[in-house]
Amino acid sequence: MIGSGIFALPSQMAASAAPGPLLIGWVVTGVGMLMLAFVFQTLAQRKPEVDGGVYGYARAGFGSYIGFSSAWGYWVSAWVGNVAYLVLLFATLGYFVPAFEGGSTLPAVVGASVLLWVVHALVLRGVHSAAVVNTIVTIAKVVPILTFVAIAAVGFRAGLFTADVWGRTTQVDGAGLGSTLEQVRTMMLVTVWVFIGIEGAAVYSQRARSRWDVGRATVLGFAAVLALLLLVNLLSYGLMAQADIAGLEDPSMAALLEHEVGSWGAAFISVGLVVSLLGALLAWVLLCVEILRLPALEHVMPAALARENAHGAPATALWLTNGCVQLLLLWTLVNDSTYTNLVYLATSLILLPYLWSAGYQVLLAARGETYETGHGRTRDLVVGSLALVYACWLVYAGGLDYLLVAALFYLVGTGFFVWARRESHLPVFTPPERVVVGVVGVVSVVAVAMLATGHLAVL
Repeated sequence: MIGSGIFALPSQMAASAAPGPLLIGWVVTGVGMLMLAFVFQTLAQRKPEVDGGVYGYARAGFGSYIGFSSAWGYWVSAWVGNVAYLVLLFATLGYFVPAFEGGSTLPAVVGASVLLWVVHALVLRGVHSAAVVNTIVTIAKVVPILTFVAIAAVGFRAGLFTADVWGRTTQVDGAGLGSTLEQVRTMMLVTVWVFIGIEGAAVYSQRARSRWDVGRATVLGFAAVLALLLLVNLLSYGLMAQADIAGLEDPSMAALLEHEVGSWGAAFISVGLVVSLLGALLAWVLLCVEILRLPALEHVMPAALARENAHGAPATALWLTNGCVQLLLLWTLVNDSTYTNLVYLATSLILLPYLWSAGYQVLLAARGETYETGHGRTRDLVVGSLALVYACWLVYAGGLDYLLVAALFYLVGTGFFVWARRESHLPVFTPPERVVVGVVGVVSVVAVAMLATGHLAVL
């Protein structure tokens, strides 16, 4: 979960919400994400035979095509997120090498491409080797975050925090922040990005020593990350005026620490972010290949995507993933896609996988499946329902534009599902699935029409 989001959080939140709406949004996010964490914990324990987390739960509850769409959306979200990581990584290196400034210049894209294929080579050597490297990186990237929190706590000025609690007078780029509800809605889409990864242990459930470990990892990881996010976000509002924070370039945490302690602070945070991004990139490349491998084993994705090399790495899935990353990197070169745009697109694509997982817990509890003694059924029904409501809210918060583009990605991916079913000589769609595909097709036509007329643009 700790990748790039926490380092860019101060400016992104300051551009979205004043302290009052911010606190409301964090309460809703904290409760909603906690419910999702409990969902993944509960499902890992009650359905230990279901592998693949967001993919497995969607397939078990709603059929093969919904399972495929969950895996596909998660996969696209993950590799688009990797492009965002690479853009921000080289934008951060621009602090030291001006040619990389912005992250989408020609030198930056060339550097990002080289790094991408270095990571590719590392993962080809095996998932275990890559995981060991990621453990070391995880420890290293927490140190600068804790340093920022300590310094910000000392420098916190309550007067700045309370100057305009509800955002009535604050303006960002000459525009107001909007109503309290609008501020909450806007900031909550950012919060989803910083929590993406909460499902990671569930995705890797097949490799876990115990399904109880999956549940513990999910809840403990959520609690630790939530504490860091709240401290970084809230303390930053007491260091500079909100409008000034909103105008900071990413990584805004570096600029804030520079404001407090001088240039060494920016350099220190920038180095920490580079380490964090390298670890996040590696972790999410691993998640990308895992979320393709499992469906391929169950005839939901083409069988070739489950093929492993001599080191046990799903090589075909890895080549497909990083090939897509490379193409979108080149797109940023000619289209000047920003880190924030990539983040919003990646976030919108992961919302439905979360929704299906929450829906599956509600389905199990409502049916009484795995609740033969009745113990815990009411609790799990309430938790699942709250998570489902939260997931629906997130789809709304994501906005229509990103939902339309997501439909296009789902429609393109449907070809892989048809391929997989036919090569396994299995029926392609059930009657309800044909309805779902039809809806996706209609929404995609609308998206294409809006793109052609210039009424839709997210990159």
